[in-house]
Amino acid sequence: MASLRKKPNSKFWYACFQLPDGTRVQRSTKETSRTEAQKTANDYERAARERITETQARKVIQDVYERVTGRDLPSQSVAEFLDSWIERKSVELSPSSLVAYKAVVVNFKEYLGPRMDEELLYVSTSDVAGFRDSIAKKVTANTANKKLKILRSAFKAAWQDELISENPADRVATIKTKRNEFERRPFTVEELKRLFEAAHGEWRGMIVFGLYTGQRLGDIATLTWQSLDLERGELRFSTQKVGRRQIIPLAQPVIDYLGEIKAGDDPKAYIFPDCASVIETKGRASMLSAQFFEIMVAAGLAKARKNKQGNKQGRSAKRENNELSFHSLRHSATSILKNAGVSPAVVQEIIGHDSKAVSQNYTHIEFEAMRRATDQMPDLLSNRTLGEPQADKNEE
Repeated sequence: MASLRKKPNSKFWYACFQLPDGTRVQRSTKETSRTEAQKTANDYERAARERITETQARKVIQDVYERVTGRDLPSQSVAEFLDSWIERKSVELSPSSLVAYKAVVVNFKEYLGPRMDEELLYVSTSDVAGFRDSIAKKVTANTANKKLKILRSAFKAAWQDELISENPADRVATIKTKRNEFERRPFTVEELKRLFEAAHGEWRGMIVFGLYTGQRLGDIATLTWQSLDLERGELRFSTQKVGRRQIIPLAQPVIDYLGEIKAGDDPKAYIFPDCASVIETKGRASMLSAQFFEIMVAAGLAKARKNKQGNKQGRSAKRENNELSFHSLRHSATSILKNAGVSPAVVQEIIGHDSKAVSQNYTHIEFEAMRRATDQMPDLLSNRTLGEPQADKNEE
């Protein structure tokens, strides 16, 4: 017979029983009564001990659920739940985040195949772990971890809706990443000049805005003329990622660039209409990132990527990271300002970092800036050799 135990800080009894492979497990009975808890524990043990079909297992779980809650067990297939979950998230997320969430749902359905039409109850921890591993073969560890976290939040919602008794993704660990394998860096001044020379059309303005405001690619691409207050020399907008309201003083190079292009009569018109249309059409900035990469290739700052024919692995190939990207302009802006001696608090406000820790990750202090800083320290050892004892005034 299954045994019972109480865990600290829990009012419920836990059933302790053995699986067919000898593994000892514990499951909450959701019962405070020892008598009722023992009935549930026995049901758990019977379902584990006997080689029952999925239908029989479902019946056992239904009986337990009905006895505990007095209600029938809700039921949804994996596909039905994920589709309804995405529908709910559509009113909560920014357009770019929603695209990422939808991609995870599509990826997980593809991984499950026909099993996506099975009941949500049957998704296991091994299913989620297998999905994580399959994704990690195609993308970076950081991207795989982001997809795992999104899937984890989906199953958390299913648990909150009482569609499942526990979150199968909770016990799936994220993939460890080695920080020294890849790290984004800022552009050097020489690299910035080469980049600007290789750019044409709207991309020259995109780079100017990226460097002198430190904002993200998607935010810059969708700026409108009403975001500008040229009389005050200010840029005003809300970031897409976190909805942060930004008011940034316009640097003179930005003002000079704006003076060279024509503003339309519509204040809601995009400053960079071609780039904005890519965001509107695709819902994300990945294609713009690819265009920027080609500019870096033209500037000699990156190596051209192999096309699908030249890459034997095709779509299964993991994307190669590059230490430079449009986001490096954000690193450049942060570092240039701090190297110039601007207060970290002011830099944090301009760039829009939410914390000092995040701002620090974008800071790359130049050696000469550190040299200038140490040169400012007072000379307390003048007129004597380092390590030489100071003369006693009484001997003078």
